[in-house]
Amino acid sequence: MLRLPKGAIRPRKAVLQMAPYAPPTSGRLGKLRLDFNENTVGCSPRVMEFLCSKLTPELLSVYPDYREVKDTLAAHFHVDPSQFVLTNGTDEAIQVFINTYVDDGNDVLQLAPSYAMYRFYAEVAGASIREVRYIPPDLQFPIDELLDAICPETRAVLISNPNNPTGALATVTQIERILKRARRAVVLIDEAYFEFCGITALPLLEQFPNLFVSRTFSKVYGMAAMRVGCLFSHAANITYIHKAQSPYSVNMLAALAAREAVRDQAFIQNYVAEVLAARELLCVGLEKLGIRYAPSSANFVLGYFGKRAAAVRDGLREHAILVRDRTHEIRGAVRITAGTREQIRRLLHELQEIL
Repeated sequence: MLRLPKGAIRPRKAVLQMAPYAPPTSGRLGKLRLDFNENTVGCSPRVMEFLCSKLTPELLSVYPDYREVKDTLAAHFHVDPSQFVLTNGTDEAIQVFINTYVDDGNDVLQLAPSYAMYRFYAEVAGASIREVRYIPPDLQFPIDELLDAICPETRAVLISNPNNPTGALATVTQIERILKRARRAVVLIDEAYFEFCGITALPLLEQFPNLFVSRTFSKVYGMAAMRVGCLFSHAANITYIHKAQSPYSVNMLAALAAREAVRDQAFIQNYVAEVLAARELLCVGLEKLGIRYAPSSANFVLGYFGKRAAAVRDGLREHAILVRDRTHEIRGAVRITAGTREQIRRLLHELQEIL
């Protein structure tokens, strides 16, 4: 534990006990980035054209006004503007969700392995965290185990759907079962990878007042650096979410970029089709190399490389290809983003040489 200087004020106990989270984000530009599940070709050209043509000194000098942006996004997501807030990426969506509903010592239930920010913000809040683990080797959604774990004391349930890093998918019927079992808890369904599977809980918002859904523009929309997302729920819930959120947490450029991004659905549809073809090519290639993998409904595949995982990661990096080593969570596992078919052919060629 870090030693505090004499006279320093000790942080809260929950913060002292947390493990730091430091993703390997440095030195990635110019490489084939198959490690963070980003869009590997970039955002829509319309977004770049819009930002370059509309950026003015006046726009930068005025506090954000989200009304027109929210109207456009509401029409795109088929919700009322009162049913969502703009957030600084999915990370802020998780943070404000936790800040609004979770107190020190509350029972929070999540799946494991999953997105690290669920535990991060729950730990900051001082919550009591329980985990339901995905079952290897297929790592499919553990619906029965999760339902059994929900108890009257459960305050919040956090689910990535499809799940990162396993790629597992919960069906709408399974989500409904969870919402019914957890009526005394708030349930967050993080749909960061929705576009690659088409399964969403958004139509359930009115039926289940304990449901929250998050979306991001960091993945398929290719805007990870802009930091913009959405948190959806019943309008009454969003009123409380607004109270717990900074009024200007999303910068205006990010908001305008999101508005323009959803207007170019041809770009999104073409990219999704390419990714799904690349994912199939990746799975076939791994099979030919004798590498088992977990079935995925997202834009990545988790492969089991055993004791060779670190060598694969390092060997690919030497050829300017980045993948994500997940052996700290799943023995021998490496997560590979499915970009384009050309990118996957390059990856498989280098993998064959390494193995």
